[in-house]
Amino acid sequence: MATLYTQADSNIRKTWILIILFLILIITLSWFFSYLLGEQTILLIGVFFSIVMSFSSYWFSDKLILSMARAKLIEKKDNPELYRTVENLCITAGLPLPKIYILNEAQPNAFATGRDSEHAVIAVTKGLLEKLDRNELEGVIAHELAHIGNKDMLLGSVIVILAGIIALISRQFLRISSWGGRSRDDRKSRPAFLFIFGILAAILAPIVATLIRLAISRKREFLADATGALLTRYPEGLASALEKISNDPSVLRVADTSTSHLYISNPFKGKESKSWFTKLFMTHPPAEERIKALRGIQI
Repeated sequence: MATLYTQADSNIRKTWILIILFLILIITLSWFFSYLLGEQTILLIGVFFSIVMSFSSYWFSDKLILSMARAKLIEKKDNPELYRTVENLCITAGLPLPKIYILNEAQPNAFATGRDSEHAVIAVTKGLLEKLDRNELEGVIAHELAHIGNKDMLLGSVIVILAGIIALISRQFLRISSWGGRSRDDRKSRPAFLFIFGILAAILAPIVATLIRLAISRKREFLADATGALLTRYPEGLASALEKISNDPSVLRVADTSTSHLYISNPFKGKESKSWFTKLFMTHPPAEERIKALRGIQI
């Protein structure tokens, strides 16, 4: 697994570059909006929430996610077979054993969360345990362990928070603009085209931030698929699991748009367009593309 995680570290460095760009964008937008309106509030909001919410997401996001999913912690005696599967794959991956949770849901699905490998969690639905065979279950667990080994959970949480902050300061700018702001003399000294540019930036910035967040999420899913397949040495197990999961019509009652990107497969069911525009706003790569990539891996 050392070679796999060396490759993962390279991808993580690229992702951290995007995170830095996010932070630069937040500070730049905050300063620009503050400059236009003569309102230091926006700059303070951008900096304050970037620090506080990033800190909160690091320490508490896993607890919030598990609470939203109504996940129940289990012990080895509750499901010995599942525990053995996770234990064996953890030994192979060189990872500590994560806590294991079960969701009382019919839809086969799973996710991993936690700030690092020492505080990681794997959650699976009852539907996953009932509808997948052993090889398929191993493929799914390996995929989630790959997220842990590749440090995807923390990166995903931070990206969601930063994208949310950009939307927050953009809304604040538009709201204060409609009120007229507190420093009208300062506003009159600004060129009109800057206000037009500011309004366009406030509208477009959250959209761009969302697209970046979704692009990172899709990229990490492909990486976790490849890493998990190499971990089990049997890509067909995960490929077959993804077929079953994506074709299962069951509804995930606890599904939420803020956590949907964490699941191994999009928890929202329904007919999806295959157009390039729709794919831009998908939290997961199309199942067909993931399955094709897995079946193309030579081990």
